[in-house]
Amino acid sequence: MAAETVLVTGATGFVGHALVPLLQRSNLRVLAASRSDSKPIPAGATRVRLSAVHTDDVIRDRLTGVSSVVHLAARVHVLKDTASDPVSAYREANVDATLALARAARERGVQRFVFVSSVKVFGEQGHFRETDRPLPVDPYGQSKLEAELRLRQFGDTSGMDVVIVRPPLVYGPGVKANFAALMRLVARGVPLPLGAVKNRRSYLAVDNLADAIRAILMHATPINDTFTITDGVDLSTAELVGQLAAAMGRRVVLIPVPPAMLLAAATMIGRRAWASRLLGSLSFESGRAHRVLGWTPPISITTGLQRAVDGDLLASPAP
Repeated sequence: MAAETVLVTGATGFVGHALVPLLQRSNLRVLAASRSDSKPIPAGATRVRLSAVHTDDVIRDRLTGVSSVVHLAARVHVLKDTASDPVSAYREANVDATLALARAARERGVQRFVFVSSVKVFGEQGHFRETDRPLPVDPYGQSKLEAELRLRQFGDTSGMDVVIVRPPLVYGPGVKANFAALMRLVARGVPLPLGAVKNRRSYLAVDNLADAIRAILMHATPINDTFTITDGVDLSTAELVGQLAAAMGRRVVLIPVPPAMLLAAATMIGRRAWASRLLGSLSFESGRAHRVLGWTPPISITTGLQRAVDGDLLASPAP
């Protein structure tokens, strides 16, 4: 099945800005759904106002003529959640709104619904196969898994293709949060106490994620499946820092401090959750996309990190 018109929610976000132009280059018409008109959409796409507060009739109207939906919009994971009821907030955004969109899509004859979930459905640490039982440990991961399960049930009963994509940490030009902060530290040449960190973590270039979604949309036969998508290469945090430094053309100093000592220090200053992600292992097998779709990452992790660095340098103000 080759989609003709694709509606992309969250099109103004980090992944959307990589995905929409790629779909356009694949000769697909893209409706870029956003909650407001304040953020720019990728050039050439058609803006569609769409949010969880819209009525079912409005949502159905936005889906007229659409053959596939890519649902990127979500309440994302945050380390310090200020919501009074985080569980309800995640469920409302990531479960209820997702199912409402899927139901409206089916009523409008949409053939394929691609839901971008997260590897957080597996938990926070360990090495996971795609067939492992998900065991999320926080409200974000729980909401993503609940959405997956309800979507899968809906797809089975409605006949609409439901494809679930589980990415790990996604990086690339314009990446924010901890990954961006780490790049800034490397760029400044700050000595980092990470030389003894031997963990393994999976990553995913935003260009690779976009290409995997494109492959799903362009797949010629019905497909109801779940894919964990990664770059295919796991790195320790020390190796990641080394590759970032190489991409910047800088020298990095890694001090070999025992990870247990780093974790204890981070706990004392209230940063244990952040340190656990930096020091712990979280890696995934991701061969199903190749077996089912014939898909492999089009760019290497080295190229992806170089693009992230170049994008960060372009976005930074001149000294």
